[in-house]
Amino acid sequence: MQVSIPDREEPKKDKKTILREEKVKKEKKERKNIKEVRKVKKELLREVTVKIGLERVDMQEGIMMETLLDSRVTELVMSFEFAKKQGFKLKKT
Repeated sequence: MQVSIPDREEPKKDKKTILREEKVKKEKKERKNIKEVRKVKKELLREVTVKIGLERVDMQEGIMMETLLDSRVTELVMSFEFAKKQGFKLKKT
């Protein structure tokens, strides 16, 4: 003997409830998308490097190197330690 158990039916929702639930789902999806876009932008814009050539004018020697591009600087900047290690002549201005 088999006994069938009727499926539970969800209570019928009125139009307002359905629209509210759809709106909540849409807002959650939009928030998720915004978070993902911010995450991608943050990862992409974290740092930018470029390859440049530096030449020691006094010896006509050059080196190629990868450098960090910083859009907030208004001048070319090189660390004192790097310049000294590479043998650049330094003078006070």
